[in-house]
Amino acid sequence: MEHSVAKPLWLKIISILLGLVLVLSGAFFLYYGVKLVTLGGSNYFVIAGIVMLASGIQLIRIRASGAFLCIIVFLGSSIWAFWDAGLVFWALISRLMFPAGLAIISLLLLPSLLRYENKRSHSKGVYTLAGIAIAAFIGAFWGMFQPHPTVAFEGTPRPLIPVGKDKQQKDWNNYGNTPEGSRFVALDQINRNNVTRLKPIWMFHTGDIPLSPDGNGAEDQQTPLQVGDKVFLCTPHNNVIAVDGDTGKEIWKAEINAKSSVWMRCRGLAYFDVNKPLPKSALPGGAAPISVSTETCPRRVLMNTIDGRLIALNADNGQFCENFGDKGTVNLHTGMGSTPDPDYVLTSPPTLAGTTVVVGGRVADNVSTDMPGGVIRGYDVITGALRWAFDTGKEDPNEPLKPGTHYVRSTPNSWAPMSYDPQSNTVFMPMGSSSVDIWGANRTALDHKYGASILAVDANTGKEKWVYQTVHNDLWDFDIPMQPSLIDFNMADGSERPAVVFGTKAGQIYVLDRQSGKPLTNVVNVKVKRGDIPGEQYSDTQPRSVGMPQIGAQTLKESDMWGATPFDQLICRIEFKSMRYDGLYTVPGTDISLSFPGSLGGMNWGGISVDPNNHYIFVNDMRLGLWQQLVKNSPSMKMQTNSGGEAVNTGMGAVPMKGAPYSVNKNRFSSPLGIPCQTPPFGTLSAIDMNTRKVVWQVPLGTVQDTGPLGIKMHMKMPVGMPSLGGSLATQGGLVFIAGTQDYYLRAFDSSTGKELWKARLPVGSQGGPISYLSPKTGKQYILISAGGARQSPDRGDYVIAYGLE
Repeated sequence: MEHSVAKPLWLKIISILLGLVLVLSGAFFLYYGVKLVTLGGSNYFVIAGIVMLASGIQLIRIRASGAFLCIIVFLGSSIWAFWDAGLVFWALISRLMFPAGLAIISLLLLPSLLRYENKRSHSKGVYTLAGIAIAAFIGAFWGMFQPHPTVAFEGTPRPLIPVGKDKQQKDWNNYGNTPEGSRFVALDQINRNNVTRLKPIWMFHTGDIPLSPDGNGAEDQQTPLQVGDKVFLCTPHNNVIAVDGDTGKEIWKAEINAKSSVWMRCRGLAYFDVNKPLPKSALPGGAAPISVSTETCPRRVLMNTIDGRLIALNADNGQFCENFGDKGTVNLHTGMGSTPDPDYVLTSPPTLAGTTVVVGGRVADNVSTDMPGGVIRGYDVITGALRWAFDTGKEDPNEPLKPGTHYVRSTPNSWAPMSYDPQSNTVFMPMGSSSVDIWGANRTALDHKYGASILAVDANTGKEKWVYQTVHNDLWDFDIPMQPSLIDFNMADGSERPAVVFGTKAGQIYVLDRQSGKPLTNVVNVKVKRGDIPGEQYSDTQPRSVGMPQIGAQTLKESDMWGATPFDQLICRIEFKSMRYDGLYTVPGTDISLSFPGSLGGMNWGGISVDPNNHYIFVNDMRLGLWQQLVKNSPSMKMQTNSGGEAVNTGMGAVPMKGAPYSVNKNRFSSPLGIPCQTPPFGTLSAIDMNTRKVVWQVPLGTVQDTGPLGIKMHMKMPVGMPSLGGSLATQGGLVFIAGTQDYYLRAFDSSTGKELWKARLPVGSQGGPISYLSPKTGKQYILISAGGARQSPDRGDYVIAYGLE
């Protein structure tokens, strides 16, 4: 007769605890798995849930069969994971780390459970398997801290091209460095061979700390200017500061202290020197001559403010230029009609186009069908006199305003930075949609013409040269969000063509002929499904720029759903299968539909940087889905107040669209932990060869070190790739610098291979654009970044930091 052996307490406790985890997990899998199956989704979770329940019950009973069943769950999960997700690292981590952990514990328990059931323990073999599993688990965990490029570099790195003395950059005196928006510096003192020696040289505090981390209030998003030995800064409340480029010591400060109830930011400035010759146009009709001579204020910094002013400051001392407008100020509310705070806010810098200062403006989204118009205006850089206006609501957009009238309301606006081609004296304007964003039954033919387009006009007269549209009847807030970059584009026949290149929120990259506006790469109109909103002016087709890489614009599948654990992945799968989704241009309706990428992008206002020597462009993107639902308005409906801010724009509940028959309910497509529902990366940095039109490399950008589930910092440098706000800087030293991530770093990548070569820990996150300049006094090259805090981060600051070689 066999005698049962008493099981030790430790074995009982561990078995019961593991059993309870399996029972709870199995119940979760089974309950929600059945929901997923009823929606036509995967049956894995139902099967796994049943086996988990059986495993957990047996382990609670201290039975070896429970451990066997848990191991079977892992083996079955592995087969399913590779079938469902392939060899995608982060997809496999989400599916397998949890069951792998349970299986390892079960393997370690199994010999003891068998022994106390008077069975052969097979301890040597089982512990060997457990050791292998633990090693694999540790290896997978180690892999979570390594970058996993979505496009790995292949081939031979490009050689460095020394900067010729006659081509060395002197000043960064435009928002995008050049009027053409290159964000490229012809400097190579700092290069890919010595970048690891970069150290902080000086730090400056602006005194204007943005306090709102959610995008609804003040944010530091500036790209500074540098002219000679001065660096010009602007703050979220439009204070302007000049500091010494070598020391960071303040030279002067202009206290503007502009305010708006939301959306306080200054992305940049413009600069004009009356004593510098105007760039010569290669075509007839160059920049207009300076209207009057000026001895006072010959060098001026120009800025538009969040409260609707255009200001000119003396670059030498920070005083207002008295001969500009009304003692240094032009009122941009003039002619706009009703513009209550914050319906009309200017966030992007003015554009200096020869001797004309061109100003657009941001009109609040989804607030009302009666909003300020999107008129674009050009002012004399010396006097501030209005030279022209382009009113997209008029058949003759340049028709002067008659007394007592205002520009047409609610028309497409240009809120993002513009670019200027001195060779043709042309301004290129990125256009948004008319208000409101996702309901367009009231749109006019002119709204359809100019919405979500690039508009080219003459800098002297504002006369239209051409317009090219990227979305027909935009119902997704797919504004063109960035400054177009002007490049020389190599055609297939070997000829070179002046071109305009830009990215969109829809993940598309367009290359247009600079003179005609026609695409130089293949664009196709694809069939899309119509919706059922009465009176909506649906387009049966939408453009896709298939001749260029499409960044983060893939059509999602259930297998693309992700989570930090299988549990939130399962919830994401259920939500995905519950929504109507037809790919990129899924129209909104009264049901819940998914837009991917959503209204933040894709690509946003950070823009593109260019390497003209290698014909590369560098693009950073974010991959955030958005669910949305039109809700029929009723008198009893409670809606948010008309604030025009990001909180209303992105939506938390019903968002007002006053004057429309619908409100909109929308939010980010995220798991219960607040993590985007699709497989990482959630943001990347890409290099695109403009000769081959192919992605050379694409790497995840940013880690979860300073963010995490439910807003809790993980303090772990896992490079999953995070959404980024802010642009990049390309240098002739073979480097791409970028901050803009949710972790607190400025990084330098090898522009040829995408390898991260250097990073500097910032005091807080940054949404600014880095610049580089060469000091005329010391000959030292600097990399400069402003850091006021990353979006969704509680840490705020007022830092400007310059880096240089030791």
